[in-house]
Amino acid sequence: MKKNILFASMLALTLGGALTACSSEDINNGTNDGNGDGSGNGSTGKYVLATSIVASNSTTNILLTTDSLNQGTVTANGLVNDGATYWIFQNNKYLYALNYNQGEAGTTQSFILNANGQLQKRDNEYKVKRFTSYGQYDQYIITSSTGDGPSEWQDANGYIPKSFLLSYLDTEQETHVTNNTKDSVYLSENFLGNGEYVTLAGLLQHGEKIYSAAIPMGLSQYGTMQKNADGSYKWVLPGNEDLIKTEAGGSGSSSYKENELQWTQYPNECWVAIFSDKSLTDKKLIRTDKISYACGRYKSQYYQTIWSADNGDVYVFSPSYAKTMSDTRQKTTLPAGVVRIPNGSEAFDDYYCNIEALSGGKSFLSCWHMSGNYFLLRMYDRPLTETGYVANQLAVFDADAKTLTYVTGLPSTDVITDFSRNPYKENGAFYMTISTSDGHPGVYRIDAATAKATRVLTVENAATVNGLGRLTPVK
Repeated sequence: MKKNILFASMLALTLGGALTACSSEDINNGTNDGNGDGSGNGSTGKYVLATSIVASNSTTNILLTTDSLNQGTVTANGLVNDGATYWIFQNNKYLYALNYNQGEAGTTQSFILNANGQLQKRDNEYKVKRFTSYGQYDQYIITSSTGDGPSEWQDANGYIPKSFLLSYLDTEQETHVTNNTKDSVYLSENFLGNGEYVTLAGLLQHGEKIYSAAIPMGLSQYGTMQKNADGSYKWVLPGNEDLIKTEAGGSGSSSYKENELQWTQYPNECWVAIFSDKSLTDKKLIRTDKISYACGRYKSQYYQTIWSADNGDVYVFSPSYAKTMSDTRQKTTLPAGVVRIPNGSEAFDDYYCNIEALSGGKSFLSCWHMSGNYFLLRMYDRPLTETGYVANQLAVFDADAKTLTYVTGLPSTDVITDFSRNPYKENGAFYMTISTSDGHPGVYRIDAATAKATRVLTVENAATVNGLGRLTPVK
């Protein structure tokens, strides 16, 4: 079956050319960006912290505001809300409580800072379909996952090819659009030309284009059943026939169906898709065999590990999660590493750095751009080839010097319970919220050049701080 139906017609009016694309420096892309200095002096608006209070076996979610991140102490007292999986500050104007629910749509709300300097919930709510990754493009928040396409596409066996399932939240117009019809879906089957379907990890706006890591997921039931004229498997590598599942099994994000070939047969390569625009239709694919696929992963969520430096170079990080595979045919031999796409190019250059060589064999869960050519990595405490690894450390990677420096000044790893999924940065300063088991959560400013952390704010009466950013008043 040849179906490469492009996701264009449905969104042509909604998404088409309304705004000029921002530069990569203006887009949040997984960190919440501001343009103040953390003091609140000389800038409008307020800093917003999304906190949770746990008492009497119940959780209350509070959005609190503060004029400064350096005032020492604030109390978790403010606007009660429903909580969120990810708190996204869109261009310092809108705060979106993006919720992920396994198997079902999660309710997403949004907030503004009104002309009186008070947090205010906006009227519209959205049921955003299940997503495994997300990104931002101009005024849009885009969520993505991979799942069954329209039932009209099923083959003779009743198997339905995999497609990209996308949601577009227009933060300015307060609208929500999905691609859920056979005329608006873009196939993820055979995306890389090897028969495997993919999911996307991260959506990085770079000029007018979007860079995303294409993560091969193996062969779906539909892909496995594709045959050559002689009846042999078209996409199953010789000798891998026994990898095809003979019955359904597994659980959660590792569940599988009969006749699937779960997980990729190509663990020693990394692919990046460069999309022409936010419709994610027209694309260019580039490949490197220096690193394995590029994403952080926790359960069914795929974290962005592709980031733009201040000079426009795009760095692609791989934790080498394929090291955890049980079958050697699907296990990567490549260490966690970094490669680069130079600014103005759409190809990898010869840049490479071995993260495991710098860390004593350890990998990382997630990473973010800090400033210049500095990146922050959330490190595991032991190699992925061992068991019981925990991502409870932070390290600064200097892409120019190819050095990895562990951050000092943080709480003991014995008491750290969580880091913010979306750190905050402004004017070269980088802020991370950290929750601990032995006291109030705090906001830490991390200096990229020295890899030293300083606690600048303590949030009293809170169990966790899940989000941090800045909002300016919206009239």
